[in-house]
Amino acid sequence: MPRTLTVAGEILPLHTPFRISRGIKTAAQVVTVAIAEDGVVGRGECVPYPRYGENAESTILAIEAARRAIEQGATWRELLELMPAGAARNAVDCALWDLELRRAGTNFAAAFGLEQPLRPIVTAMTVSLDTPDRMAMAAAALADAPLLKIKVDRSDPAAQLNAVRAAAPEPKMIVDPNESWTIEEVRDLQGLMTDLCIDLLEQPLPADADGDLAGFRSAIPIAADEAVHVAADLDRLPDGYGVVNIKLDKAGGLTAALDLAEAARSRGLGVMTGCMICSSLSIAPAWAIAANSGFVDLDGPLWLAEDRAGGVSAAHGIMSPPQPGFWGGI
Repeated sequence: MPRTLTVAGEILPLHTPFRISRGIKTAAQVVTVAIAEDGVVGRGECVPYPRYGENAESTILAIEAARRAIEQGATWRELLELMPAGAARNAVDCALWDLELRRAGTNFAAAFGLEQPLRPIVTAMTVSLDTPDRMAMAAAALADAPLLKIKVDRSDPAAQLNAVRAAAPEPKMIVDPNESWTIEEVRDLQGLMTDLCIDLLEQPLPADADGDLAGFRSAIPIAADEAVHVAADLDRLPDGYGVVNIKLDKAGGLTAALDLAEAARSRGLGVMTGCMICSSLSIAPAWAIAANSGFVDLDGPLWLAEDRAGGVSAAHGIMSPPQPGFWGGI
């Protein structure tokens, strides 16, 4: 039977508003792809991100523009030349991986040399941006998790961080200003973050201000998020960064994300695996990288009012993998 592609947009409501420095989200807008061949169907999902000039309509149009090549048999490696990095390629790439592994009668744990059955992993549990008092309440509810991720802005990060740490004294912590700080604020907050035992500072500066980190020696490891999408971006990454946050939506799929992880490690950079607010269909392929990452932030589906059946589950910051057959073969 010939290969066929189906693409559709979906709105997935959240159970609680998700706030960061650049806005509030009450639902996840995703685009899903299904590729069928010889009676086997592979699925992929992406999250168009306005920060990168994406929306559901433009993402679907980008996938439709590549339809002919995909239905004529393009592979996930050929997709790197066929489509640019971004959400659209991610959905197609992950669907092709799923299709290939299902047709081969194997699963992605075996394909990537991961332990079988897959072990649960520690994922960051996010405290979204709010007033310090409300952030403290949210942190207190998550205080038994091993790792928290704190969304802050420029309004009063010291108060936000102090409130969260007082409410959750034990967990490791990632601080994420989402590009809202200046280099002066990064310098001024070094002492506080050290005192609060912050483990990682994620993308504090706007990506176009990255040059300010050249030669900067932070007391807290700094991770590049918006500043790095694919492996080629590492060539211009300032030396102030020590970690790279890999997201499949930025890289344009699992194929490019694996390339980025290998390139980052070869440069001595730490690897973090992240995600957008999404369903478990986005998280399952990211597990291939998360299983060997120093930091994991894959709690996107935990914000949904209802996730996809058979997806990931989590308790106390420990995430269990999807059920067998959910994605990535048998």
